[in-house]
Amino acid sequence: MDLEGFAKRGLRRSDPEVRAKLVSLIREAKDIPEEQANELARAVIQEAEATLNPRGEVFRLESVGVTMGDFGVGSRGSGDFYTHTKIAEVIGRTDAVVDSAQLDDSGVVKAGGQFLVVTVDGMHSRLSDYPFLAGFHVTRAALRDIYVMGAKPVALLSDIHLADDGDVAKLFDHIAGIATVSELIHVPLITGSTLRIGGDMVIGDRLTGCVGSVGVSEKLTPRKNAKPGDVILMTEGAGGGTVSAAALYYGRHEVVEETLNIKFLEACQALLQKDLIIHAMTDVTNGGIRGDAQEISYTAGVKLVFEEERMRSLVNSRVLEMLDALQIDYLGISIDALLIIAPPDAAQTVARTIQEAGVAVDEIGRVEEGAGAELHVGGRTTDFSPRFREAAYTPIKKAIGQDARRDVAEMTRLVDIAAKKAVEKKGRFVQKICRI
Repeated sequence: MDLEGFAKRGLRRSDPEVRAKLVSLIREAKDIPEEQANELARAVIQEAEATLNPRGEVFRLESVGVTMGDFGVGSRGSGDFYTHTKIAEVIGRTDAVVDSAQLDDSGVVKAGGQFLVVTVDGMHSRLSDYPFLAGFHVTRAALRDIYVMGAKPVALLSDIHLADDGDVAKLFDHIAGIATVSELIHVPLITGSTLRIGGDMVIGDRLTGCVGSVGVSEKLTPRKNAKPGDVILMTEGAGGGTVSAAALYYGRHEVVEETLNIKFLEACQALLQKDLIIHAMTDVTNGGIRGDAQEISYTAGVKLVFEEERMRSLVNSRVLEMLDALQIDYLGISIDALLIIAPPDAAQTVARTIQEAGVAVDEIGRVEEGAGAELHVGGRTTDFSPRFREAAYTPIKKAIGQDARRDVAEMTRLVDIAAKKAVEKKGRFVQKICRI
């Protein structure tokens, strides 16, 4: 519950009841006397008034009228992918070996003669009430991003934000989830940060945060290396945070157990122990194979062709049964599988290495000249583009839907304006600070 945001909205519309409403909200969440709630409400309004219209360019934000929800940012569909291309524009050109412009989940720089690979993943927002599960899955996701770049992870870090009323047990439970993966895969958790969400201005017990990882490598397997003529392999997958959220919020709690494994990581460890020819790797994460296919096609300038029946057979049977029963498109969500793109003459050795690690794998497609992606289903060829948002996998996501509710072209134009203004502001402050 964001008290500051609530107060500012009330002040902007000159709501005479804003203070009384704040008192009611505070007492709804906190078991405190009315006098104390009144004191907190007065302080909230005082701070909100002081910062409602701050003076100075550094504070200025020219809103464009497109919200995160409007444009599907974070919902791993076409709107989200487009936003990430604009983020890369705001960052600008860098000297990195791999940076945000290439849409990989990890960045790479050269350091001490080796490639230094860095990534960060946010915990699944719907797992706030299940801290251990959130910690487990976000850690596994961060390690996946290091492995798929062809690197060996060497360290983990965490950043945890727990709202003011959150029980400290949530903090330790979350760390335990992180540390479980850390111990299983022998990558130490070495540093981090622990804060409250919004300090005193946010009440409730919401948990959020992220886990980062650092890896080292002498060669890389970024998405841009996919080449026409390559074949696409995929390992078995049972999902992670997304599948857990679907299972939890549809009352299929027993399915969550299927997600608690480290098969993806074990497959990657086996691959790193051998000198194999692999052009590119990625994890089937949020947005599913639909999203990964678009990003690889965009980055590498190739066309990807997939065989649906072969992909379906690699999804955990209990997870697939649940997704089918709930009419959730398994191709549009994270299934925690590893995609490997390699030359045909190397693919068999790659597959055998993964199988020897106890993980199922199969050839599911190929890379061709061209652009985009297509899916072969029962002898038919269908479009394989991502939706505006990832597959709706909880009741509230189904209520919101997968399609845009506003004109996409108009929103895209406004997003372009917002990114352009950010680039211009960055330039002004770089010049200003250089002159100091």
